Amino acid sequence: MAVGAKGGRRQMMQSCLVLFGGAIGALLRFWLGQQMQKRWGGAFPLPTFLINMLGSFALGLLFAASDGGPLWWLFGTGLLGAFTTFSTFSVEAMTLFQRGKRSVALAYLIGSATLGLLFAWLGLTVYGLLD
Repeated sequence: MAVGAKGGRRQMMQSCLVLFGGAIGALLRFWLGQQMQKRWGGAFPLPTFLINMLGSFALGLLFAASDGGPLWWLFGTGLLGAFTTFSTFSVEAMTLFQRGKRSVALAYLIGSATLGLLFAWLGLTVYGLLD
């Protein structure tokens, strides 16, 4: 019984760290994106691109430095997870390459880009049909 309670407290702590980090990451993305759009807005989605590149770099650093504990939950899963999901995508693809799983990495890269575009198109299409 005591082990279950201890595991429950650990899961609650993890959840709170992810929640808090995610709230901060989402707000950072929102505020930073707005400021970038005001300054450099244009046809190319530069704010999103720059945020994704920054997030990829930060998650790569954290991934290399982390032991998977509370700092990972707060900053990796929470803050950077909400700041950008592209950072996770990038680190996962690089990890696959580093582990010698080139065909899986290529399938992941091509599949993510292709299906991401497809689902974005589907979302736009469905919205257009409902509007």
